[in-house]
Amino acid sequence: MTRRPVHVLGLGIASSLGDGAEAHRGWRDAVPVLDEARFAPHPLHPLAPLPFDKTIPRRESRQMENWQRLGTHAAGLAIADAALSERVAEMDLVVAAGGGERDAALDAQILATRPDEAGLHAALMNGLRPTLFLAQLSNLLAGSISIVHGVGGSSRTLMGEEIAGAEAMRMAWARVAAGSSTLALAGGAFLAERPEILLLHAMGGRLHRGPWVPMDEREGLVLGSAAAFLLLGPGPGMVQLTHVATDQGPPEASEARLDALLIDAPPARPGAIEIWAGPFGTPRPGLRLADQFGHTVEAAFPLAVALGAMMLRDGAPQIRIAMRGAFRGEAVAVLEPSE
Repeated sequence: MTRRPVHVLGLGIASSLGDGAEAHRGWRDAVPVLDEARFAPHPLHPLAPLPFDKTIPRRESRQMENWQRLGTHAAGLAIADAALSERVAEMDLVVAAGGGERDAALDAQILATRPDEAGLHAALMNGLRPTLFLAQLSNLLAGSISIVHGVGGSSRTLMGEEIAGAEAMRMAWARVAAGSSTLALAGGAFLAERPEILLLHAMGGRLHRGPWVPMDEREGLVLGSAAAFLLLGPGPGMVQLTHVATDQGPPEASEARLDALLIDAPPARPGAIEIWAGPFGTPRPGLRLADQFGHTVEAAFPLAVALGAMMLRDGAPQIRIAMRGAFRGEAVAVLEPSE
């Protein structure tokens, strides 16, 4: 089957470093932005103040939670970067997202009183607002992007932590390459500053405790807030996404699966830059995304692809991205200059 070339036509990024591509141009040398006090003993990389009002009408923003605003904003930046707002009706959408935000006050009340099973059911039945169940739907992010920016093609929402973000990129890339999509907007968003997200990871013993240290010196996760979306199409474009592959299975075989994906990827060019998008340290050489941004879960792989595309725009010969999830899920991508 003949495959069309897939180009990165536009990208949108927001993170602890700031808003948009320019705020991330020197990300390799930036001092990590941290909040070590608000959720002590767990440090995190907080979201920078963002001008949501520039991309999201106020009447729509009032209906969203902050994770939706973050993703919708980054998607708008990608469309603007591509200068293709007149073609939003034909864009397909692939989103990686977790669940919506919870009622933190009710969660705190239940944790403080620790009711028995009957008391827990009563607290949930009497305390939860009926509309909260709708607000927790992960596909609300895709709906917000469609409503705010007019994206009118097919829509898919993927859940599953890091692998969801990687699969969103792989699916969008494969559809453009096969001719199923003319334009595909793909990415993910993750807001670390949600008490229930931190509680979930802390109860599983997955968070780093104490002062921030680099990835290789810590055993747990340091989370970070970020969103990244890319608009993919057959071209023309300055950057070509030549390969995306994913896999998953039993955790004990994760490293072997990642090795297999790297073997099957296009070979490294001289001067190629490696980006590691995984949450933990690795013996593999390359730039460590989680050292600068924290682990951004669903947004981690799209963020790596977007940053890699920026580096190619600035003259890098090739970008190779690898990721192994905190529990399972592996992915590889290769970016090269357009021919």
